[in-house]
Amino acid sequence: MIKQPYDMSLEELKKYKPALTRQADFEEFWTYTKTLLDEEPVSWNLRRVDYPCERAEVYELTYSGYKGCTIRGWYARPSEKGVYPGLVWYHGYNWNFDGGIHETVNLALHGYAAFGMLCRGQQGSEDNIGTPHGHESGWMTKGVLDKDAYYYRGVYMDAVRAVEVMAGFEDVDSKRIGVIGGSQGGGLSLAAAALSDIPAAAVSIHPFLSHYQRSVDIAMAGPYAEIHEFFRRNSSPEIEAKTFETLSYFDVMNLAPMVKCPTLMSSGLTDDITPPSTVFAVYNHLQTDKDIKVYRYFGHEYTPAFQSEKLGFLQKHLKGIEVRA
Repeated sequence: MIKQPYDMSLEELKKYKPALTRQADFEEFWTYTKTLLDEEPVSWNLRRVDYPCERAEVYELTYSGYKGCTIRGWYARPSEKGVYPGLVWYHGYNWNFDGGIHETVNLALHGYAAFGMLCRGQQGSEDNIGTPHGHESGWMTKGVLDKDAYYYRGVYMDAVRAVEVMAGFEDVDSKRIGVIGGSQGGGLSLAAAALSDIPAAAVSIHPFLSHYQRSVDIAMAGPYAEIHEFFRRNSSPEIEAKTFETLSYFDVMNLAPMVKCPTLMSSGLTDDITPPSTVFAVYNHLQTDKDIKVYRYFGHEYTPAFQSEKLGFLQKHLKGIEVRA
């Protein structure tokens, strides 16, 4: 078992605020990317599915994402007719065996209209972004030598479109939509909150896709190893420099200052997949109402104590209910 601290002490983490690695055209790139998304009309389809729960209605939701890609997921809301606060949740990296249907229903039972987006290629959603070099070692390096063709450009825009779709539902209050996720999903919740004005609250659990250069150096497990493998297969200073240049556009640390809604984060001090310093690098660059919960003896895993924290945060910001300790 990893002993804490293997990364930095909590005192160091609270002060850790590395310089942003934004390129000169960072904001221009995302403004243009969003115009490309806007060229695709917001459209969706709901198909009712059987699910053994009397207090929630469950649907398969498909919509048109970035570049017209068909994105799928599960949508659930309380059975009683009404207008509910909305939640879009994003899953972890290649980790969603049941398609997230049970998690989506669970959120509906807490009084939300909830949608779990399935990431393109990783799950049941289509992936139509081609890679120009063909040397990827996984989703992390798919198209990584060209920011315009990088895999996560599509995923980030799909995440934004998911929020836009929810905002158009008659049974969802468009002013009370939150975004939530863990690991990859934690990164996507921050990206959606940065790139869309719709989210009213964001929960980011040990976010992935952050502070890439340090993550590649110290993460001892998980998907950042794909970048290691990519460099082993394509060893040259030029390729390494170009890779990190592309990744800088998608680093949620660089997107953090653009987040406007209240944000709750979490980090485990023994996390060897998303090291604590890479989480605090994001948190310390947030310029909004924010809080982070730290768990000394937990890593990249389900953290029981955080469950009531996130539910209380969502109740406060999406339902206007203050939770008393």
